[in-house]
Amino acid sequence: MSRVRCSPAVLRGSVRVPLSKSAAHRAMIGAFLAGTPNPLPKDEPLSADLAATKSALTALRAAQQSGSSAYIDCGESGSTLRFLVPVAAALGIPTAFTGHGRLPQRPIGIYLNCLPLHGATCKSTGGLPLHVSGKLRPGIYSLPGNISSQFITGLMLSLPLLNGDSEIRLTSPLESAGYTDLTVNILAEHGIRILPTKAGWSVPGTQKYLPSVACIERDWSQAAYFLAAGALGGKVELSGLRRGSAQGDRTAEELFRRFGARLSWNGSVLTAEPGELRGIEIDAAQIPDLVPILAVTAAAARGRTVIRNAERLRLKESNRLAAMADGLSALGAHIRETEDGLCIDGVECLHGGTAEGRNDHRIVMAMAVAALASNEEVTITDSESICKSYPDFFRDYNTLGGKAYELGE
Repeated sequence: MSRVRCSPAVLRGSVRVPLSKSAAHRAMIGAFLAGTPNPLPKDEPLSADLAATKSALTALRAAQQSGSSAYIDCGESGSTLRFLVPVAAALGIPTAFTGHGRLPQRPIGIYLNCLPLHGATCKSTGGLPLHVSGKLRPGIYSLPGNISSQFITGLMLSLPLLNGDSEIRLTSPLESAGYTDLTVNILAEHGIRILPTKAGWSVPGTQKYLPSVACIERDWSQAAYFLAAGALGGKVELSGLRRGSAQGDRTAEELFRRFGARLSWNGSVLTAEPGELRGIEIDAAQIPDLVPILAVTAAAARGRTVIRNAERLRLKESNRLAAMADGLSALGAHIRETEDGLCIDGVECLHGGTAEGRNDHRIVMAMAVAALASNEEVTITDSESICKSYPDFFRDYNTLGGKAYELGE
């Protein structure tokens, strides 16, 4: 595992963050189901998660054409796994799913419960590998709303293919609603109708995916790291973000304004500059991926920040609540883990040190931004994990004036 050392610095300049990983996964699957080529620009760096989806779709296409089964290695990508399990079942392609890192232990029980009720056979010991066969039938698909929205998206992608109408019925309030909104919007670009109901969504069957000419938008969750960098003392301009995005992490702009950062738009360019940062209360139910970088910002803000409704972060690539509590504490922050989140009392300055990256891309990137609020160097383990979502992160970080140096193993 490699390490990176980040010296105190101030970031200034312009950056164009990667394509939205969430939008790109959905657009790639939509293009596959429409029978059109991969929609990602050829010059766009391919993250490990998107590479996993690209490879998975190639495997499904080959199996579909040959009438054989498919083998899909999802890497560490929860989106690849949870989006494509019901798609494979809807297409009637026997498929074996496997993965690496924490993915084999991450929850898939929702599918093990609901898909066999509608014609699919799922063989698993509770995680991966998972073997799916049979063919999905239309009907009522009931599942909790307070689990990963990736399960809901997987059903939205697959149920339109069935030979009858279906319903997605939520048995508890929806969390991460921005992600389901994003799915509905991208499916609409492919001519697919998903209709809201009081309890969830109605999904007409026998629909046909059409080619889409829509561009894949840039990633608000990745933008948040550089919004924080601007808030912590620099001046960072982010280009290409969609102001009216359905991405749930679009809320990052509002949250950094609440912290006290100065944010302004000039056309499609969003600029972040420092202000008098103060602690705030954050409900993270709809924005779990923002929690690591919000915790870093809170550590440098005056007063107390409380992050609630973030318990699902314990089931990500790492236990992100523990990772942020331990990592920021090691750098001098006053932070503690709570039952469903984090409580952070801001300090004047972090003192540097070593933070464990936990083989988690969002933890590594958050700790690199924490170095901007430190008076000494910060060493971060597992730095190669950024390849999961943002392989050029440290290149962009250094281009803006950061001082990150790879140390090797």
